[in-house]
Amino acid sequence: MRVPIMPALSEDLIRSALAKVRYPGFSRDILSFGLLKDLQISGADVTVALQVTAKDPSIPQTLQNDTEAALRAVPGVGAVTVKVEAHAPAGAPAAQAPTPIEGVRHVIAVASGKGGVGKSTVAVNLALALAKTGASVGLCDCDVYGPSIALMFGSRERPMATADDQILPIETAGLKVMSMGFLLDDAAPAVMRGPMVTRTTQQLLRQVEWGTLDYLILDLPPGTGDIQLTIVQTVLLAGAVLVTTPQEVALLDVRKAASMFAKVNVPLLGVLENMSYFLCPDNGKRYDIFGTGGGKREAERLGVPLLGEIPLDIPTREAGDRGRPIVTADEQSPVTQAFLAAAAAIRSALTSQ
Repeated sequence: MRVPIMPALSEDLIRSALAKVRYPGFSRDILSFGLLKDLQISGADVTVALQVTAKDPSIPQTLQNDTEAALRAVPGVGAVTVKVEAHAPAGAPAAQAPTPIEGVRHVIAVASGKGGVGKSTVAVNLALALAKTGASVGLCDCDVYGPSIALMFGSRERPMATADDQILPIETAGLKVMSMGFLLDDAAPAVMRGPMVTRTTQQLLRQVEWGTLDYLILDLPPGTGDIQLTIVQTVLLAGAVLVTTPQEVALLDVRKAASMFAKVNVPLLGVLENMSYFLCPDNGKRYDIFGTGGGKREAERLGVPLLGEIPLDIPTREAGDRGRPIVTADEQSPVTQAFLAAAAAIRSALTSQ
């Protein structure tokens, strides 16, 4: 009788087992979240150290149990030791977890880490593309200092309030929309500091009568400051979409935004590369003004889908300036088709979670 030969334990073999351990409540594994801090193999014995930032005290225990079970299932493994070091997110009480927005099924953050990449244009058209699938969609402009969503919809409407001080969002183009731009005059700056910014952001999200929504798109300001941290630490996000242009200077800041989401265990739904290229309307020749392939490379590095490559397009700019975004202005536009494809990919990703 031949005795089966067990494969020699190696770091790659153990990592393959760990890649099957999902973070509680998400489809992503603990390796992609960057939770593995140390791995030691001594003969047949395996010791693993995980580090997690979580407010829910049950998460570290679940991770320990699931990791131990995955390692014990590896042929040839002897003693298994799993150590989980848990930290609460900075500035947040350990017992407080991010909470849903009442009536909203999926809250999606659209972020860039850097200004000037067309993130608000992406957020608006992505929301409209999701609405074209028959979903009920809201859009919240979370940039209290530089709100632009009101301009993109060409609306000067002022929100009303209910008897119990809930703000009624503006309804336009099939969306429910809220922005500081609806509350301020065009030339009026939003002058406020840290605590006031945090309070205003929470009001825009939780004091608005969103009703029942399939998706609420959050147009985050660029960077990783107070507003972004307030949102990721207090709102239960279904995921985040990272917007970039192909050049390295934009990708550098996208990596910072990706790191912020990873630290609070928000899954990345994918990367959307904006201003990917320009097609000359005279001869159809393609010009890669900001380089090429940066979004694809970054998506591969992060292990997430590339949701689309949106061309730099004059009609898209004109449509936004007129207050009628391209997805509603021209259904046949290549830009519109790219946003529809991205919306379909996001819907598919959230359905599989």
